[in-house]
Amino acid sequence: TLHQERRKHEEEVLEKIEYHDGKVEEVLSDGRRILTFRDGTKKETSADKRMTTIRFSNGDVKKIMPDQRVIYYYADAQTTHTAYPDGLEVLQFPNNQIEKHYPDGTQEIVFPDHTVKCLYGDGLKETFFPDGTVVKVEKNGDKIVVFSDGQREIHTAQFRRREYPDGTVKTVFCNGRQETKYSTGQVQIKDEEGNLILDKK
Repeated sequence: TLHQERRKHEEEVLEKIEYHDGKVEEVLSDGRRILTFRDGTKKETSADKRMTTIRFSNGDVKKIMPDQRVIYYYADAQTTHTAYPDGLEVLQFPNNQIEKHYPDGTQEIVFPDHTVKCLYGDGLKETFFPDGTVVKVEKNGDKIVVFSDGQREIHTAQFRRREYPDGTVKTVFCNGRQETKYSTGQVQIKDEEGNLILDKK
């Protein structure tokens, strides 16, 4: 109770100013100022004037921090948007998804399952999956998948290719023709129907 009484004393209203437009300003004994607008919005300024908190009537909260970060909480969406002085913006969603928007146009999205997707200004997209798989999609649509076991898959408009850790490479061309180059040097080519047309050892 002693702590509560001290806190109550610290927050005592020293001055209350009522303005013609309906605003009410309170100066508290701990140095904070609270400005209440007619619509219920409250703007609180810290004693050192380095931090401002605005509580809107719809439940949204905006904080301007001493380090110039601006943190905005959207009550309806339960989403927090933090803007940093260097231009970085971070969004945190209620499902634990986090999006970072960098000043250079790069975006990084961390999904609840810990998958990370990066979108770069030059059009490249990279996705890093929790199992170690990495998928890169170039601006032209070419896709490279690197699996955690060392296999690679390349998808282009002309072909799909799978590269195995032992050096074997299997390619399926858009016309259906298949080509397999084994690590032993053997080459097999099949036509679009799957008929073997070359088997060179």
